[in-house]
Amino acid sequence: MLIGELSRRTGVSTRLLRYYEAQGLLNAERGTNGYRCYDDDTVVTVRQVRALLDAGLTTEVIRAVLPCARGEQPEIEMCADVRAILNRVLADTDERIGDLQRSRSVLVGYLGAKA
Repeated sequence: MLIGELSRRTGVSTRLLRYYEAQGLLNAERGTNGYRCYDDDTVVTVRQVRALLDAGLTTEVIRAVLPCARGEQPEIEMCADVRAILNRVLADTDERIGDLQRSRSVLVGYLGAKA
């Protein structure tokens, strides 16, 4: 299928699909006319990428995790290094949450209000 069809089937803009390809998340064959051509499995891959982005993962992390993703949701099979990668992302997320909670406490103090 061409990029326009993939966009219609996934609801993802052609610009984002090109970006995903540039990030190594999607593979496209090139026709003799130079157009990108995707197989039907790419629809699932795009949905996996969107779900992983929604989970807060970067495209760099997704590139490492994607080979272990199964299904559209996706479920992650704990392939080599994936558990360590996801644990690192979780620790970073917890640290950001702590930073936000500290910022919130300071702002509440400035307002003289209770949390």
